Amino acid sequence: MSDTVSTSPLPVRVGIAGSGNWTRRRILPRLQAIPGVTLTAVTNRTRASSERAAGEFGIPRIEPHWRALVEAPDVDAVYVGGWPHLHHPVTLAALAAGKHVLVEAHMASSAAEAREMLAASRARPDLTAQVVTVGRLVRAERTVRRLLHEGYLGDLYSVELTVREGFADRERPWPRRMQRELSGQNALYTGVWYEELMRWVGEARAVSALGETYVRWRPDEAGRLAPATMPDHLGVLCRFACGAQGHMLFTAVSGPAGPHEVRLSGSEGTLLFNQSSQILTGARRGDAALTEIRIPPEEATGWNVTEEWIAAIRGERPVGYTTFADATRAHEFSDAIERSLTSGRLEAVRTV
Repeated sequence: MSDTVSTSPLPVRVGIAGSGNWTRRRILPRLQAIPGVTLTAVTNRTRASSERAAGEFGIPRIEPHWRALVEAPDVDAVYVGGWPHLHHPVTLAALAAGKHVLVEAHMASSAAEAREMLAASRARPDLTAQVVTVGRLVRAERTVRRLLHEGYLGDLYSVELTVREGFADRERPWPRRMQRELSGQNALYTGVWYEELMRWVGEARAVSALGETYVRWRPDEAGRLAPATMPDHLGVLCRFACGAQGHMLFTAVSGPAGPHEVRLSGSEGTLLFNQSSQILTGARRGDAALTEIRIPPEEATGWNVTEEWIAAIRGERPVGYTTFADATRAHEFSDAIERSLTSGRLEAVRTV
């Protein structure tokens, strides 16, 4: 018998429940590049789309339904893709079957669903449960947090977020992210942005929202005119636990698109991050203008969600971006916005 200790990585067999454009561009190639990871099976909305994904990535088996995939004995972990209305049932079934899960953002259709998913993950601490972060703000996160800790801004007064997606194309069918029955209470990706912003400045405690639907009719996928089910222009005021006031604008009708920006202002300085260019600028009291702040290479966090997930499954490090708890907090924020749009009042953000 050899005394040599194997250094081969723990094999992880992954089943793919939903293989849309994001999954094919960002998830599957990176999973395949990780030593010891095998894509075992795939299921998608139609047989034809499942066959395309299987052929493109050399996945050996197509399952007829996601339930068969999560119950397959040769699947150790499930990537839960598709649209948010399916994330809840697929995730609960996968965890019940003893499978690790990586869930595409958004985590669910509502905070209630997210809370159930969080509870199910906590009941199985032996399994890794993670949500994909889009990663728009991660490059500057460590530098911004260091500067805040060092007192660059003094007392933080204001958090401003502007997300401009451009002019609405009234001739094209409704994008699925604008269809409530598929995306749930996630108007204009508010939860995705908040999940990342929360890592900079902490959680919000209350929100007040005003939304409008300016483009009321567009074609559906069959070409028939269909009514809007979500706002396309949304203003949000919020109070953060740290004492800062938040001012957020999310719009899909105010073009041209971008740049998306985050501005933090305090008693002694200002920081501005241009998400489109990934450039951070700042100014202190007495400065005449904002100047670029270099993000050191060791602080420039990259998008490595798939690598983090597999490493967590192998017990090499804990989940980073994003835990089920943080993703649930983002849903509580989006749900508070929905309640405010209905009530016209300031609404508390429920804690997790």
